[in-house]
Amino acid sequence: MAKREKCSLRKEFTKGLLIENPVLRLVLGTCPTLATSTSMVNAIGMGIAATIVLICSNIAISALRKVIPDKVRIPAYIVIIASFVTIVQMLVKAFVPALDSALGVFLPLIVVNCIILGRAEAFANKNPVIASAVDGLGMGIGFTAALFCMALIREFLGNGTLFADAQNLLGVFGDNVLGGFNGVTILSTPMTLFILPAGGFFVFGILIALANKISDKKKLPKAELHGCESCPLASTCSKVVSKREDNMI
Repeated sequence: MAKREKCSLRKEFTKGLLIENPVLRLVLGTCPTLATSTSMVNAIGMGIAATIVLICSNIAISALRKVIPDKVRIPAYIVIIASFVTIVQMLVKAFVPALDSALGVFLPLIVVNCIILGRAEAFANKNPVIASAVDGLGMGIGFTAALFCMALIREFLGNGTLFADAQNLLGVFGDNVLGGFNGVTILSTPMTLFILPAGGFFVFGILIALANKISDKKKLPKAELHGCESCPLASTCSKVVSKREDNMI
């Protein structure tokens, strides 16, 4: 039994890395992904913040899944998520103010991030606390990894730098930890296109294609959106409607 549970937890953790990567496979959280991936420091900061909220909200929602009435579960999830986002934002403002300024409105907008609410609806409200925490950790790392890969390409080609303004990531602790390191300049004539929206969409598309290619080569299972039938927008969603039509046939 313990071995089976261990294997199951490992599966829940690793699925967020590639099989069900929230950005590259499920195409969720596109707005913050494109907006914050112009800098590696901003991408890492956003990824860590979202991961903390994911883990904490998954744990809370899983623990309260038998208490929250089904009719008000979505508003309840948003209240829980908003509470953790507020805590994270206050901590960032206090200890990493430069990162808070760089992320701007996208830090509080984690409240409505499709990844956070999607995991609450699709997994946390149906599974135990430990499994939900592992799911949140895996999805958070997958989200952060996708952000990091996009930011690595966009910052290198668009700004000609790597880890520019690295001190912003650690705030008041930056000088002691990084020893004055604040990024490096590699290209003297960068291609500004890559830090513009058009460049973001281009890199995004390339990474999605690469993720699909790797998944097909390794014959990994297809990513599936679980819990769509219970979504408030299910009646207007093309995926759900087409699925119902296929079942009727």
